[in-house]
Amino acid sequence: MSDGPNIKANPLRITVGLLVVSYIVGEFFLPKYNLLYFFNIIGILGMIFSVSIFFSAFNIFKSYEENPVPSSNTNRLIKTGIFAYTRNPIYLSFLIFNLSMFFTFENVMYFLSTLGLAFWLHNYIILEEEKYLLEKFPEEFNRYMNSVKRWIFF
Repeated sequence: MSDGPNIKANPLRITVGLLVVSYIVGEFFLPKYNLLYFFNIIGILGMIFSVSIFFSAFNIFKSYEENPVPSSNTNRLIKTGIFAYTRNPIYLSFLIFNLSMFFTFENVMYFLSTLGLAFWLHNYIILEEEKYLLEKFPEEFNRYMNSVKRWIFF
């Protein structure tokens, strides 16, 4: 067994990179789509919500003395706090933040990058992490998978 999941990229760096590229392409090359003011407010609230999810999950990692970098080795499963509702709160916060940027700034590239990021996180990060955790904690992680959804709703 390896030291950690076989993950080749850092999701935080990819997310920030997508935000920068989305801003540049959306602001200078694509038209804006005016949304209702209501959606702008939803976007601002979504950004606040996503940052609170991120720091909640990050603080739980630190309180358990675990490294939140996905390619790192882990010594225990975290199943408390926000992890009792979703198995991937940090990745969920990335997606909510990207989608909220679309609602707030009406830049369609943020929406498209959210779709791409969700696909990439699910297929290349989360599935690798789950394979690693099933190998390391077979019974405990299987029970956790059966009781807590990957993305809150599914």
